[in-house]
Amino acid sequence: MIEYRTVRVALLGAGSVGSQVARLLLAHGDELAARVGAKLELVGIAVRDLDADRDVDLPRELLTTDAETLVLGADIVIELIGGIEPARTLILQAINAGADVVTGNKALLAAHGSELFDATEQVGAEIYYEAAVAAAIPIIRPLRDSLAGDNVKRILAIVNGSTNFILDRMDRFGDSMADAQKTAFELGFLEADPTLDVDGYDAAQKATILASLAFHSTVPLEGVYREGIADITPAQIDAARTAGYVIKLLAIAERITADDGTEGISARVYPALVDREHPLAAVHGGNNAVFVEAEAAGPLMFYGAGAGGVQTASAVLGDLVSAARRHIAGGPGLGESTHADLPLLPIGAVITKYQITLRVSDLQGVLAEVATIFANGGVSVETVEQTVDPEESGTAFLVIGTHAAREHALQATVAALKASDVVNSVVSVLRVEGV
Repeated sequence: MIEYRTVRVALLGAGSVGSQVARLLLAHGDELAARVGAKLELVGIAVRDLDADRDVDLPRELLTTDAETLVLGADIVIELIGGIEPARTLILQAINAGADVVTGNKALLAAHGSELFDATEQVGAEIYYEAAVAAAIPIIRPLRDSLAGDNVKRILAIVNGSTNFILDRMDRFGDSMADAQKTAFELGFLEADPTLDVDGYDAAQKATILASLAFHSTVPLEGVYREGIADITPAQIDAARTAGYVIKLLAIAERITADDGTEGISARVYPALVDREHPLAAVHGGNNAVFVEAEAAGPLMFYGAGAGGVQTASAVLGDLVSAARRHIAGGPGLGESTHADLPLLPIGAVITKYQITLRVSDLQGVLAEVATIFANGGVSVETVEQTVDPEESGTAFLVIGTHAAREHALQATVAALKASDVVNSVVSVLRVEGV
């Protein structure tokens, strides 16, 4: 029998993901040891309640409520408790004690990533976080390693399975927003408080991580532009389908140039129209996908399960194997490449296209007035479709697609339309992405 040296692994948290990590680590220890060249010994699992019900029957002797002592005696710490505190403090303690860290904590990385990565560089440790963006989908390593020599231009990502499930139900089955959310909750895709998902906060945290990696710059969470999906209606879904689009909540990270020539980064989250021929349009249910556009590599698509205990555990264990191999090989950890220092530019600097639905009086000259408003705003109209309002005689809907323009010009045009006497109401404004 081969004799291996031992790498001590501490696990923080035994929820849906943590319990699966523990189960797989205990069940496949010999196989993992052969891959690493060292025995991975799970020395303890920190939990809040020793007697809580869990998905997996874990050895009682491994459970402890003393997370700090557990961390200080480990070579590698897996943090899966989530949130900011005590996760931040425990991770810093682990790093300062010389341990490597594996985490799936997107909220912590988005808010305090710079602090944590700076700490690892001070002591030569490393943080692994493949599970933080898209669960089982490998995207962190491709961006950090495989594409490190390329020039990433843009990332379009569906990174929240809950909202994708909801919008997909509305598109494919005709559900209302309320019905789609109810189904999502019943099937476990949505929490009782849906704010984190539906309002785009979860996707914004992930956009921060993706943008920082792709453009080798620190991207603060508070600078990410965010809109959620709560106001999306079946009428918008139907209008999108008629125009050949599907609505998806996208996390977008893009290298852009402002009007004054400043090169920088846009990081934003909002529901957007995606052409039905685009690969992202075919992402159904609770799945995730990350579409990367790189200068040399061209378009790349990463697709799969974006949530789930077992699926996320796969990414965590992959990071654990990498961390253990580095621990055995020795040498300093790989620091984050965040030294390009590209500024985060405001949403107004983005170049995009709009689809605007107006409710107007069905009178001669209205279309000409609307066209004048677009011209005065410096926005070129690409398509116009007019339909009669079936609920009110003498009223019509105008669905107007624009050519690409600066966001600030498009927003000013929408404001002018709202103030115009010929426009009864601006029914819907959606951006077009992926073109």
